[in-house]
Amino acid sequence: MAQRVREVTREDALNCPICLDTMKVPATLPCGHSYCMDCIQTEWHQKVQYRCPQCRKMFTHKPVLAKNTVLANLVEELNKTGLTAPPADHCYAGPGDVSCDVCTGRKLKAVRSCLQCLVSYCETHLQPHRNVAVLKRHQLVAPSDELQENLCSEHNELKKLFCRTDQQIICSLCVDQHQGHHTVSCAAERAHRQKPLQAKKVLLQQNLQHKETEQERLRQEAQNISHSAQTAVQHSGDSFRKMALLLEKRRSEVEQQIRSEEQIQLKQVQELQDQLQRDVTELKRSISELDTLSRTPDHNQFLLLCPSLSTDSEKTESRLQTRPRTDLTDVTRAVSALRNQLQLSLREFNMFEPEPRSREDFLRYASDVTLDPNTAHRRLSLSDGNRRATFTSNEQSIPDHPDRFVNDRQVLSAEGLKSRCYCEVEWSSTYPVCIAVSYRDIKRQGTSNQCAFGYNDKSWALRCSKNSYSFYFNRVESEVSGPVSGRIGVYLDHRAGALSFYSVKDKTMSLLHRVQTTFTQPLFAGVHFDGDMFGYIGDTAHFLKLK
Repeated sequence: MAQRVREVTREDALNCPICLDTMKVPATLPCGHSYCMDCIQTEWHQKVQYRCPQCRKMFTHKPVLAKNTVLANLVEELNKTGLTAPPADHCYAGPGDVSCDVCTGRKLKAVRSCLQCLVSYCETHLQPHRNVAVLKRHQLVAPSDELQENLCSEHNELKKLFCRTDQQIICSLCVDQHQGHHTVSCAAERAHRQKPLQAKKVLLQQNLQHKETEQERLRQEAQNISHSAQTAVQHSGDSFRKMALLLEKRRSEVEQQIRSEEQIQLKQVQELQDQLQRDVTELKRSISELDTLSRTPDHNQFLLLCPSLSTDSEKTESRLQTRPRTDLTDVTRAVSALRNQLQLSLREFNMFEPEPRSREDFLRYASDVTLDPNTAHRRLSLSDGNRRATFTSNEQSIPDHPDRFVNDRQVLSAEGLKSRCYCEVEWSSTYPVCIAVSYRDIKRQGTSNQCAFGYNDKSWALRCSKNSYSFYFNRVESEVSGPVSGRIGVYLDHRAGALSFYSVKDKTMSLLHRVQTTFTQPLFAGVHFDGDMFGYIGDTAHFLKLK
């Protein structure tokens, strides 16, 4: 029995306090405690301070670890005997646990730490703090291995004071070094700092509530988007299926009409063929009679029969003049036109087509823009098929019109822009020129805020000058950066609410400004000329013909 106790005691002594298994390559610290070399190195990995996990002794420098040959021989002997370490109990401290500072030998897990004693206790060694009246007043906290930070490294005293001047926690012996400083107890400093925490907590809770409300709104919005998408998929699927059925029905009807017309025409042709066959037979009979008549020796008999043959021949020739003709290629042309119209409608219906990237892609949506003479200010002269606007020195002699801009030197396009379109404007001007899109109902006379492109909520304008760009909407100016060019590209996707302006040089396109909004009316292109009364005579803006 004594032998077995000695074996177990020896076996316990050879267990690593960190991994709780028989030590592998034992290493002993300067304090005398031993560990697996890998375990203690892992314990100290990336730490600035080094301490013994058992006695908590601090080392100024990282100890140099060497193999403990005596313990290594004992471990080897233990392995030869075949004895194994007893199973680890869940109450013993393991890696990452805070161990009891009072336990000797194999240490138990600490359940509480005392801020006054600066010691961690297991349940057994904690009992005095639960039973002794003086110790009951100590402050117990969750197990912590950072208790030594509450101890002054210089005086080995508990740090209970706070120097507000240096913003530093100190012990009672450090006061001499902080003479003249504003020093209070740590408890008082905490109470002082605790007060604004409640107000901050209220703000944080309000912010949290706002964020949670926003999360719920976004969650609901996501649900609505998914529901809307599902409904759109279902409705569009039903509509396309109905269109397919309608097209199939119409195809069947057209096929039946073609076949019916085929039978009618074939019947007519057959009737003509039959008639022709009868006529051929009749003509052969008449020819035979003529031959017979020609051979008749009796002159009187010849004269009696000759008139009747002439009448029959004329009747036969009259019957041959009717020829019914019906061309079925009209049906083919009509179906082809329907197909082309359907393809165009499907192309316009494509809501999710990505924005073009290259100039070739943009030119797929090229649209010719002509300017409306009835909207042009009297100082603007239109030419080149109403695609070029030129500022003139004198007012044009043109009739009044309710659509004409009276005060602002600008003009609108004659036609509304297509749902998805692209156009280019070449400008040459001493003073800035605004290239714009606008609703048709923009004011024609009044203040600039009512009429000028970019100075109201009915128009969007890119202001182009020799050295820079700027963008205007509703009197708000936005800075625009990009290469200055004498040609500006304008891309509109009305359904997607996208409006983009590009600087165009050769085949290179550089995005200058992009608008993402919801357009509520059809849009028209326009230009506005800036400057003083005489400073920009001859300035032009030309909508190019791209196709």
